[in-house]
Amino acid sequence: MKKLIYSLLAGVLLMSSCKDQDLMNIDPNKPTQTHPQLLLTKIEWDTFRAYSGTSPLYATRMLVQTDGESEGQYFKWGRGDFSPYSSLRNVTKMIEEAGRINDNSYIALAKFFRAYYFYNLTLTFGDIPYNQALKGEDQAGYMPPVYDSQKTVFQGILKELDEANNMLKGLNVIIAGDIIYKGDAAKWRRLVNSFRLKVLMTLSKKESDNDLKVKETFAQIVQSEPILGNTEADGDGQLIFLDQEGNRYPEFNSSGFGSGMFMASTFIEHLQNRKDPRLFLYCTQTKIGKEAGKPINDFTSYEGGDPAAPYAETSIKAAAGKVSKVNDRFPSNPTNEPLVLMGYSEQEFIIAEGIVRNWISGDANQHYKNGVKASFKFYQTYVKGYEAYLTEEKANDYLALPVNNFALSTTTAQKMEQIITQKYLRTFFQSGWSAFYDNLRTGYPEFRRPAGVTVPYRWIYPQSEYDNNRDNVSKAIETQFGAGNDKINQQVWWVK
Repeated sequence: MKKLIYSLLAGVLLMSSCKDQDLMNIDPNKPTQTHPQLLLTKIEWDTFRAYSGTSPLYATRMLVQTDGESEGQYFKWGRGDFSPYSSLRNVTKMIEEAGRINDNSYIALAKFFRAYYFYNLTLTFGDIPYNQALKGEDQAGYMPPVYDSQKTVFQGILKELDEANNMLKGLNVIIAGDIIYKGDAAKWRRLVNSFRLKVLMTLSKKESDNDLKVKETFAQIVQSEPILGNTEADGDGQLIFLDQEGNRYPEFNSSGFGSGMFMASTFIEHLQNRKDPRLFLYCTQTKIGKEAGKPINDFTSYEGGDPAAPYAETSIKAAAGKVSKVNDRFPSNPTNEPLVLMGYSEQEFIIAEGIVRNWISGDANQHYKNGVKASFKFYQTYVKGYEAYLTEEKANDYLALPVNNFALSTTTAQKMEQIITQKYLRTFFQSGWSAFYDNLRTGYPEFRRPAGVTVPYRWIYPQSEYDNNRDNVSKAIETQFGAGNDKINQQVWWVK
């Protein structure tokens, strides 16, 4: 009996010793568990800033470079990168932690963030790893992920957004760690549904695909689901910046706004032709215009460089004081306007387009007006010193000008051009590459470029995929474009 007791005690001591040893082996500086709210804050901060910056503005003919050739300006880019997968690892971890504490609110938001990142990844490259992506942490033995077709990826994106909407429905909790909507699940649901409209409109060339049900789903969302509104209570999904270390506007104190960055003529001319006061808060007067004493609202005191001309040509013009620069407020103001991931203005242009395409019934003119007015109101609210140019009265005057009056457009092509161009004019330092993808999809607005240069459809896959996942990336290239044709001018599924 004593031997049995001693054996049991020895076993208990051994188990205790093992547990103590396990505890000793845990690094307190590298926790394996956390509350999902801590992950959510970082995910939101990273995601809402992920596609900001100047790179898209060269491709969308808003900026030109004078001290060297910009690859974006001349459509000469090469490889993209898979860095969004690193951000998605935090999203995957948030799903894991939310499951551990049985909190569906974080799982719903994680589905939205997954959809957002995969949406941008597939538009960047074409086919990408989706179903087998991000499995390394929860599977024994890492296997390089296979690539899913772009159609499969879009189907997955739409499914995850639908699931996020349903999970948020009726959710009566405050989502801790949320810096966008302060934990309001109902507002997140509106954002999710509005983003669904954006994804569906991206697939406008696939409106007849029975598997996707683009038109039917679009109509169901507009008619039956909550979407963004034009008030603070139901408004934009945006990241507001504070004048605090680590919370400032991403372009604040950026060295990129040096002597070589100027405005592109095509963008300035779009704004001048429409007598658009947003011109004043986007850029500066030319040196010549300012020295002549012209007021800020004199449209003739603004001029850009030709994005299709050799950069040296624009450099000479800029040196003569004849080219506008980016407004000083972008690198000098620590807060500026918020970055909008998805907003009411963009949504209204999307709905207007849906009506023109006969996906839904409604007043396209009213939604077009809503989009323009919302953009004016946004800048009136957040950009100080320009409020007088952006009042509702000014917006109404602007919309009454024949060039801006949607009611005067009679053909589908004219209506589409007006909607997409207005959608484009609100994307200066906003919405990442959205305007570029709209151009690929619709042809509007026309992007001026050097003779013989075509607008690329995609980026080349990262070198890391060739180094670590060669078989799968090679198969994806062959399936899409033919063996060895990993090139920027290869047309991808969504625009065919």
